[in-house]
Amino acid sequence: MKAKVIGIPVQDQEKALQFYTTKLGFIKKHDVPLGENNRWLTLVSKDEPDGVEILLEPSPNHFEPAKAYQKALFEAGIPYTQFNVDNLQEEYDRLIDLGIEFTMPLTEMGNVKIAILDDTCGNKIQLIEMLG
Repeated sequence: MKAKVIGIPVQDQEKALQFYTTKLGFIKKHDVPLGENNRWLTLVSKDEPDGVEILLEPSPNHFEPAKAYQKALFEAGIPYTQFNVDNLQEEYDRLIDLGIEFTMPLTEMGNVKIAILDDTCGNKIQLIEMLG
């Protein structure tokens, strides 16, 4: 068993596509129309094009419990998911220069550095660098 696709709920797939590709640097893998302006829209890391796909899932627009869950996590400041980076200081500075809003600045905690950003699509995303 292995993970192939992880879903991230987004309020606007096109806005999410732009954010995750132009700001975070992911690349589009699949973009299949599903009707009613919904798409099977997945992204991958440019460093791992055959790796785990991120599904930009429009569920908050169609399923009230998904919308409530996403909103509750966001309001509590809890990240929906996390992405690992090799150098968080470098990535943090790059994203700040792009105008990304961080709700938790770069912070060292034991053997990790973390920062939390707002993806502009209803989620907080944690970036993490493993130390040592």
